[in-house]
Amino acid sequence: MKKWNQKGFTLAELLIVVAIIAVLVAISIPIFNQQLEKSRENTDIANLRAAKAAAVSAYLTEDSNLGLDTFTATNKYVVLVYDASAGVLKSPATETAIKSMGVKAYGKGTSTQGGCAEYEMRPTINYTQDSVAAGGVIVVQIDSGGNLKMGWEIVKDNDNTIPLKGAAATEFTFH
Repeated sequence: MKKWNQKGFTLAELLIVVAIIAVLVAISIPIFNQQLEKSRENTDIANLRAAKAAAVSAYLTEDSNLGLDTFTATNKYVVLVYDASAGVLKSPATETAIKSMGVKAYGKGTSTQGGCAEYEMRPTINYTQDSVAAGGVIVVQIDSGGNLKMGWEIVKDNDNTIPLKGAAATEFTFH
């Protein structure tokens, strides 16, 4: 009588291995997505911190290139756009479109809470899961007293126009 030479795995063994792999994938996908959302939120928060640091530095040095040396009774505000790729604030002399300034949208945004604690930079801005940052840039408003306001301005296909030095007597409206 001959013995069967058994090599390989049975169908039942293969199905068990496939089921285990499927369970591991089902568990890991939500964790991976949560980590992606958390990294997007942290990127936006880091950009907010950098924009605030750049604005405070510019105000304290009275940066004339940004118009921070020209506050008057009628010119109470300076509105600037933060360029995250260069790490600088930009301010053209007249009302301009964000895209024509060479500032690319860098806001990551998030549609669900990725696990970051809500971030509050008193008194300038709060970052929560409801913050609209995807496809946007940070706009910073500095008044003559050194008070900062910051917000996200979404860069749309039709090239958003924002009031800068040309409309500095009025307060910028954040969306």
